[in-house]
Amino acid sequence: MSVWRPHTTGILIGGLVLVLVALVASYVVTHFQPTTELRLGSGIFSVRTATDSAARQQGLSGVKSLHANDGLLMVFDKAGTWGIWMKDMHVPLDILWLDSSKNVVYIVTDALPELSTSKTFTPKSPSLYVLEVPAGTVKNSAIKIGDTATFTIKGSQ
Repeated sequence: MSVWRPHTTGILIGGLVLVLVALVASYVVTHFQPTTELRLGSGIFSVRTATDSAARQQGLSGVKSLHANDGLLMVFDKAGTWGIWMKDMHVPLDILWLDSSKNVVYIVTDALPELSTSKTFTPKSPSLYVLEVPAGTVKNSAIKIGDTATFTIKGSQ
């Protein structure tokens, strides 16, 4: 018969505390990231920014819902025809590509999660930014090709 020892209790409690700290840290990172105010059309959005390859690849994958004024702004190092897919998405999106002057150069509306990796959306013109917002935003905010967004990426000019 094994005996429960005091140091076993300490190890168990320590392990549980570490798991709890890891869960809280994960929640904070995914839910309390700094946001950038972005104005486009008649909308004012609070968007997270993805400025590195890993964050851009993650995008909004796994996000279960978006508020009407939420979104993600992907910032690339150089202009290109950046393709976007719906891998691991749970909500439909409007996707907008903006050039280096922050002008909308291409729009996809109502991209469905069911498309997953079967469809990659690619703009016809080079872009420096890609904005993902909830489906219906383009219509509701009267956004069109040629509109100019205003925003400042924190830590840049």
